[in-house]
Amino acid sequence: MPARRAMTDPLNFFAPADRPVVPLRLVVASVAGLWLCYFLLVSLRGTLLDFTSGWEMLWRRGAVCGSGMAFTLVLWRLLRLFDARQLRAKILAALMLSLPVALVLAQVNHTVFRELDRQMEQQEAGFVIKIQRGRDGDILTEDVVRTSRRIPEQRPGQGGLGGDGSDPVAVSLPLIGAIEIAPWPYLTEMGFSRYFMLLAWSALYLAMLAGEKARLSERREGEFRRAAKAAQLRSLRYQVNPHFLFNTLNSLSALILTRRNDQAEAMVQTIASFYRRSLAADPTADVPLAEEFALQRLYLDIEMTRFPQRLRTSFDLPAALADALVPGMILQPLVENAVKHGVAPLQRPVTIALVVQEERGQLVISVSDDGGAADRTGDGRSVTDGLGIGLENVRQRLEARFGDAASLAHGPQPQGYRVEIRLPLVIHG
Repeated sequence: MPARRAMTDPLNFFAPADRPVVPLRLVVASVAGLWLCYFLLVSLRGTLLDFTSGWEMLWRRGAVCGSGMAFTLVLWRLLRLFDARQLRAKILAALMLSLPVALVLAQVNHTVFRELDRQMEQQEAGFVIKIQRGRDGDILTEDVVRTSRRIPEQRPGQGGLGGDGSDPVAVSLPLIGAIEIAPWPYLTEMGFSRYFMLLAWSALYLAMLAGEKARLSERREGEFRRAAKAAQLRSLRYQVNPHFLFNTLNSLSALILTRRNDQAEAMVQTIASFYRRSLAADPTADVPLAEEFALQRLYLDIEMTRFPQRLRTSFDLPAALADALVPGMILQPLVENAVKHGVAPLQRPVTIALVVQEERGQLVISVSDDGGAADRTGDGRSVTDGLGIGLENVRQRLEARFGDAASLAHGPQPQGYRVEIRLPLVIHG
C-alpha cells in the first residue's frame, strides 16, 4: 500500500497506510478544472458584455488563474492536516482557512489589473478645472471636480484666459496618478467571490476524501474477507490430513501385527513421500491436476498394501487438462471414501476410477467405484458412516474457493457410487 501511494502521490509518502488520501493527480485536476472554468466563464462574460477582451486582458486573467491554482494547492496542503479529524472539524477548517487565502487572491487580482483599470478610467473620465485671472494678474485654479465624461476643449474667445477673466475654461488633463482605487471595499467585494469559490472547491475535496475513505473501507473489507476465506480453506484442508493419517496408521499397525514387515516398510516410505508432497504446498494454493493425481496415486498405493487383492485403480487424465488448476488435495476425501465404503466392506475386486473431462468450459472430475451402493444411498451426509464428513469438507472448500461457480454432485450408479466435481477451467501458465 505505501509503495502504491508513493508512485501515485509523492507528497503522500509519509502518510499512514491506513488513512484515506486523495491522490495528488486528482487534487491537481480538480484545482485546474476549477480555475479553467473560471477563466472561460469570465472571458465569455467579457465577450457578451463587450468588455475589453484583447491579449492585454487575457494574459492578466491567465496570471490571476495561475495564482489561484497555486494558492488553492496551498489551501489543500493546509486542509490535509485535518484529513483524520471528524467531519465538523474539516468543515470548520475549510471555512477558516479559505478566508485568508481568498483575501490574498483578491489582492493578487487588484495588483494584476490595477494598471489596466487606470487606462480604462483615462478613456472614460476627465477633470474640470476652473481657471481665472486674479486682480493682481496671476492665474488661479480652484474646484477640481471629477467628471464621468470627457469635457470638450474651449475655443478662443469663449472666456478664460482669452476673455474678461470671469469665465472658467474646461480642459482635459491626464488621469495617471490622480485616482487610486480604495483597497478595502475592493478587497471585500473580490474577497467574498474568491471565498465562495474556495469553499466550493473545499466541498469537492471533502467529497473526494469521503470517496477515498469508502474505497479504503471496501479494500479493508475485501482483505478481511480474503483472510477469513484463507483461514477457512486452511482449516478444511488440515481436516484431511489427520483423518488420512489415522487410517494409514491403522493399516500400518495391521501389517506389523501380521508380520508383513516388507510391506510395512514400503508403506512407511510411501506415507513419508505422500506427506512430504502434501504438506510442502500452500494449503490455500491451487495445484496442477497432474500433481493432484500423482498424490492420489501415492495414497492408493498405500491402500493397496492393505487390499492387495481387492483394490484396482483407473486414471483418465487427458494431456490437455494435465495443467488445469484445482485446490490441493481436493480429491483426497473422495478417494478415501471410495476405499472405505467401496473396497473395505467387500471381498471381491473393486475398481476406483478417476476421470477428468471438459464440458462447456468447465472442468469435470469424477471419482467412482463399482463396489455397490446399498449402504451409501441417501444424501451422503451421515456422520455415522463418515461419508458425509468428507463430502461436506469438499463442498465447503469449493464454495469458499469458487462460490457459485463450482458444484458437487454425488449418488449411486448402476454399480457402485459416483461423485462429480465441476469447477472453472483454469490452465496453469
